[in-house]
Amino acid sequence: MKIGYARVSTKSQETNTSLESQKKQLLQAGADKVVEEVYTGTTMDRPAFTALVGSLQAGDELMVTKLDRFARTASEGMELCEELINRGVTVNVLNMGVLDNSLTGKLIRNIFLCFAEYERDMIHERMSEGRVAARLRPGYRDGRKPKFTTYQMDHAMELHAQGQSYAQVERITGISKRSLIREMHRRQDNTAVPSGKGLV
Repeated sequence: MKIGYARVSTKSQETNTSLESQKKQLLQAGADKVVEEVYTGTTMDRPAFTALVGSLQAGDELMVTKLDRFARTASEGMELCEELINRGVTVNVLNMGVLDNSLTGKLIRNIFLCFAEYERDMIHERMSEGRVAARLRPGYRDGRKPKFTTYQMDHAMELHAQGQSYAQVERITGISKRSLIREMHRRQDNTAVPSGKGLV
């Protein structure tokens, strides 16, 4: 059988790498069926793919649109290709061609696997540079986006200052008691007079 494998890391992938796009390409290339999966590509331990590889038999053909649909590093990709080819399974990467045990097939396989790994490293490098640039911008805050706005926190702190208990403020604003106490401590720390300064 000719079995296609389509994968995306998230459900919000761009159109040209979506599951539907990959499935269409694989079926047009002659796949008898397509196994789909939404799973991160940073690990080779992907449930649907692992089950598919285990079910392949001699004479079968594994089809993917691009090499990085099943391999994230050159070493992992080469190891998997060698395993499948030695089992008599053909590996067909649509944008590269059929990978086999011929000298030309091995050369193409190794070259493209290395290029795929290089491309991913470049993407990670650009992302890291983007994060560094973002940290230099005024007002940058690392970590998750705050759940409540500054206005909401100011309102909650004002209610507490007027005599409302943390529990009462929580019921009014929806901000948890733990978050209110943490915010209170943060504001107290920010307004504290530094040692040795501001003293007469």
